[in-house]
Amino acid sequence: MNPNTAKTEVFTAISALLEDKSIVVAEDLPLIGSDSVLDSMNLVELCLALEDKAAELGFEFDWTSDAAMSKSRSMFRTAGALAAEFLSQMESKK
Repeated sequence: MNPNTAKTEVFTAISALLEDKSIVVAEDLPLIGSDSVLDSMNLVELCLALEDKAAELGFEFDWTSDAAMSKSRSMFRTAGALAAEFLSQMESKK
């Protein structure tokens, strides 16, 4: 899977969980913090959806690392950061 396809998969998963369908998922869309577009339940649903997608692609997506919920370095800072982490894990675990 190329980087653009991985990003599309992550952005599509995020978009599916948005209540406000007018929001465009972009690199800098915040996923945690006060400006987040997802609540905590949606964030868990997103992680489970990405686990399922990773399984389809033949790797295990680990979203439970110590850094995952660190606001400053979390993969959940933005949609772009999450897509980059998904791609990184996919490439390293294949």
